[in-house]
Amino acid sequence: MLAMKFPRERTAVSLLFLINGFMMGSWAPKIPGFAEKHHLSEAQLGLMILVFGIGSIVFMPLAGAQIARFGSNRVSLVSAALFLPTLLLLTLAPTITLAVPAIFLFGGLMGAMDIAMNANAVETERFMRSAITSSCHAFWSVGGLIGASIGGPLIVAFGPEAQSFIATLLALALLVYAWPRLLHDKPQAHENHPKASLPKHALPWLLGIIALFSMIPEGSVLDWGALYMRNELGANIALSGYAYAAFSLTMSIMRFAGDGVRNRLGAVKTTQICAVIAIIGLLIAGYAPDASVAIIGFALMGIGISNLVPIAFSAAGNLPGMAPGVGISVVSTMGYSGILVAPSLIGFVAQHTSLALVFKALPVLIVVVLLLSRLARHADQSHT
Repeated sequence: MLAMKFPRERTAVSLLFLINGFMMGSWAPKIPGFAEKHHLSEAQLGLMILVFGIGSIVFMPLAGAQIARFGSNRVSLVSAALFLPTLLLLTLAPTITLAVPAIFLFGGLMGAMDIAMNANAVETERFMRSAITSSCHAFWSVGGLIGASIGGPLIVAFGPEAQSFIATLLALALLVYAWPRLLHDKPQAHENHPKASLPKHALPWLLGIIALFSMIPEGSVLDWGALYMRNELGANIALSGYAYAAFSLTMSIMRFAGDGVRNRLGAVKTTQICAVIAIIGLLIAGYAPDASVAIIGFALMGIGISNLVPIAFSAAGNLPGMAPGVGISVVSTMGYSGILVAPSLIGFVAQHTSLALVFKALPVLIVVVLLLSRLARHADQSHT
């Protein structure tokens, strides 16, 4: 019975999400030491993180084109194999001149693997006739949590080089296990789209707006939630950290539960319910009189936003007349560019107004998601 519920193909693609999140989580505790090693100011470190993001945005469309040509299985495995050594490469870079291309490759190959594994998750949904993308994204969150949790102690105990080596070996062991079990899908290069051109009809771009407008609030909690709690609601340092903790906890739980909810209610109704909950959570956070009420708002946000992006990815991978990798690359690139651009824009707005006003205004984005929710019907085509 367990084998029927969790076939090897689902286990394998879930492991790819875990690996990708784990490597990203392993990088997070290295950032202060990386900045110190290369004598980077905050502004210079911000530029390095921007190079990481640019790498992702450059590689994502390229990966989508390769998936159409070779299939998500091959691109997932090759991009993962190339991605794993980049953490060690980034750690060992002796000068900033070598660190720049290293972080570009780290971000780029992480993004390429992200596109490919999401495309494979959509193919696995179709194979299983059951939703799995939400739980796959939950495994990414778990991987990030594990990488970040063990990364700091390993750096303290053994140094950054040893930590990178251990993380790479652990990820490699998981990849070796997943390699022969990953679903083998057929290339779709025969689609009537030029290999490297952008889609010409509106559907993937509208789904990209859903991802973008869902990920901007996520990025706002990550980058500004603690500062909002501390500066505008009077929370202490310990309590202010609970803004993102509450958000990420409920998001992870609901992503594991999301596939069952979607199988029962369908993608459209799930998207609509989640969007309404996200709007309520944002309004509670924005109008909160104190930190404890804001934490409740952020927790509701996590519940609401949890399944919006996975459903958008699944829908993008099932658009008629389009290879899964192409649609997913558009949605991913738009979504992740929001996380890159939004923090600085929110900072500019908050400097002239307040973060409370930002959180009060963000529900407008989710209202747009609600208006576009009928597009989520394409996600259900993977298991109908």
